[in-house]
Amino acid sequence: MTDFDERERAFEAKFARDAEMNFRVVARRNKLLGHWAAQRMKLTPEEDEAYSKSVVQAEFEELGDEDVVRKLLGDMTAAGVDTSDSEVRGQLELCAVEARRQLELD
Repeated sequence: MTDFDERERAFEAKFARDAEMNFRVVARRNKLLGHWAAQRMKLTPEEDEAYSKSVVQAEFEELGDEDVVRKLLGDMTAAGVDTSDSEVRGQLELCAVEARRQLELD
């Protein structure tokens, strides 16, 4: 095996690890975001858990974060919670930092 082949395999392995970590960070971020929204909507612990899972699922509707932001804004508005797009996006960023921190500790 040549050095080039070894380097190529190393880059491919790093790419796969980075992609998996990014997926895990986004899923954890969305779960944390779901818990935050559930608390704001005063959901019960059981409803909180189910809601946070539904936020994780919302990520798969379309590429990017718009589906998650749209879900939270719609749900929180329907529940009578005063919120804004910028508040949800700000919390999304905070949850992303916390999710990465949690996964790095694992």
